[in-house]
Amino acid sequence: MGEKVVAGAFDLSDRQHYRDKLRRCLTGLERLLAQKRFDRPKNLMGLEIELNLAGDDGQPKMLNGEVLERIASRDFQTELAMFNLEVNIAPHRLGGRVFDRLAEEITTSLAYAHRKAGEVDAGIVMIGILPTLDRDDLVSTNLSDVDRYTLLNDQIVAARGEDFTLEIDGVERLSCTSKSIVPEAACTSVQLHLQVTPARFPAVWNAAQAVTAAQIAVGANSPFLFGHELWRESRPPLFQQATDTRPPELQAQGVRPRTWFGERWISSAHELFEENLRYFPPLLPICDEEDPLEVLDAGGVPSLAELVLHNGTVYRWNRPVYGIADGVPHLRVENRVLPAGPTVTDVIANAAFYYGLVRSLAEESRPVWSRLPFETAAANFEAACRHGIDARLQWPRRGRLGGLVEVDAVSLVRDELLPLAEAGLDAWGVEPADRDLYLGVIDERCRRRANGATWQVATFHRALEAGLPRDTALAATTRRYAELMHLGEPVHTWPVGLPEPAALG
Repeated sequence: MGEKVVAGAFDLSDRQHYRDKLRRCLTGLERLLAQKRFDRPKNLMGLEIELNLAGDDGQPKMLNGEVLERIASRDFQTELAMFNLEVNIAPHRLGGRVFDRLAEEITTSLAYAHRKAGEVDAGIVMIGILPTLDRDDLVSTNLSDVDRYTLLNDQIVAARGEDFTLEIDGVERLSCTSKSIVPEAACTSVQLHLQVTPARFPAVWNAAQAVTAAQIAVGANSPFLFGHELWRESRPPLFQQATDTRPPELQAQGVRPRTWFGERWISSAHELFEENLRYFPPLLPICDEEDPLEVLDAGGVPSLAELVLHNGTVYRWNRPVYGIADGVPHLRVENRVLPAGPTVTDVIANAAFYYGLVRSLAEESRPVWSRLPFETAAANFEAACRHGIDARLQWPRRGRLGGLVEVDAVSLVRDELLPLAEAGLDAWGVEPADRDLYLGVIDERCRRRANGATWQVATFHRALEAGLPRDTALAATTRRYAELMHLGEPVHTWPVGLPEPAALG
């Protein structure tokens, strides 16, 4: 959704023209695939991190326009709401000391942004959901001052035709409504990109889908919303409900939500783009002047602008991406599962675990998706979101017996997945020192059963036990989180609880 969009109304002819252009784009994609026009392997990965702005009191600050003006860098841009920013890290080749370089770049960027935010009495907080967000913060007046967000909100609201219902039954129960999609802005995530060839795309996508539960189990960092303790990773149910264009009747008919895990393993990237056209009505029928088939006939590379725009309004947890670099088209798998934070080291550890694991699983002679029913992968994802590092998952049994076995997420990660991630990073050519450092963070989280969500919950409950009112405890937890986040030690080392002066205050 990075393209510029001009706000305005659409009529029936706009929608029909857009639908026609989408079909021509899909045909163009088919021709590019058939002609083998896509980039050769470059082992390129990329990273985006969504961020929150909060004050010294831990409360959200609606100041992204002012902060971005001071940052004055193309690496930073707006996100949906005024308390959000996003930082984009340039693509890197997987190999060598890539993770240490990434850690240094992100640390430098965030420190600079934090200093600039301080000029308007705000600060950067890297967290899945800011615990202090209130329903009054997530209203349409707090949308970022960008036409595309206003337009997207208007179109999703119009498609739904009634208020959005937010219902999450976790440790506590949240039930409320919203007149806009702005609650989606509470979800701040890390997006991991991996450029792949068309031939490798389905194996990488299937592998990424299979490991979403493990990613969430070790990386959960979003246990609170609107003062309620919900799932250990509450972003997925919130995101799905906040973007749900389906009124209850369409939900009852089994119409698919726009935030979607999917329903089957795939054998080509084309299937995902085609599904997006077949299942999801266009929200932003904005047409580019380019005719993709004429560009192809002339020997050029089409931008497939309508396909790219439509693809950006279907929120798969592993999304297919079409892009062009240096005049050559390429495909990427965009992994959108992980919450932001807690620290740069934690973010890089999550990335190292993912890239190593996907590499190994995608190259197995008997791939995991041939032994794991897709419905089980989806159920694992939900279980990990609900229970985080304490989740129990279904996984293919090792050896000749076959079938599935239920296992603790931490046991699965330590006994089976971390060795695969290690082998995958070796295959990428990552330096052993980088590999061992960052996979060691994942191992320690499992050993201690500690991640961002467990720290937030334990610290919040300590504050309640010390006599702090609920809102005060959430704010104090957020302030302490931000302090430790900027110190930079990984979350499994964080001391639980508040410093004594804060508890006494």
